[in-house]
Amino acid sequence: MNAPERNLNFTSTNRGELARIVLVNEEIKAIVATAFRINLMALNAIFLAKRAGNAALGFGVLSNELRRFAQDLTRHMASLRDMTSGSVGSVTGVVQQQRNSAILAAAIRLSGDGVPGVKDARKRGATRLAEQQAKLRTLDMRLRAAVEETQQLVELGGVLARSAKIEAAYGGGFSPALMQVSTDFAEVIAQIKRSLEVLGKERLVKD
Repeated sequence: MNAPERNLNFTSTNRGELARIVLVNEEIKAIVATAFRINLMALNAIFLAKRAGNAALGFGVLSNELRRFAQDLTRHMASLRDMTSGSVGSVTGVVQQQRNSAILAAAIRLSGDGVPGVKDARKRGATRLAEQQAKLRTLDMRLRAAVEETQQLVELGGVLARSAKIEAAYGGGFSPALMQVSTDFAEVIAQIKRSLEVLGKERLVKD
């Protein structure tokens, strides 16, 4: 493979990595927006529970827990967003180093050993490239672990939503409204689960 072909391969590979990072960021943004919705829904549910009085005490407690869940989820997603922001810099570094390596390789082929220091520069570049790639793989592993942790949190949110639906049945005259809110909770959390499943399948680097 000649130098232009290698450059094309590098560009294609890293374009794919950048595209995956963009997709991950979009899913994170969607989950953050959904977490904000849950927070608003929980505030509304707390208000309804107060209006319902003693009949909806359990629902009120669960609504408070769902609000805490939304806040925890937002923090988790902020951490994920920070990770992907760091990965953009790492991919950019890999792209630059690969380009430099291709240029140095071409210089060696054209001049042989006639240019002092070129081979040493290429070796140093290869070392830096390996370091950048290792950093990107580490970020990828951290992202996977963080997604798994967030999935566990969302499982808890699902349990809270199902429990809220049970409690809504005891809300007296407010039961239909409480039931609707708890159903909305369950649907939104299911949406978050789907987004996390997408994140769980994405990789910042190919295996």
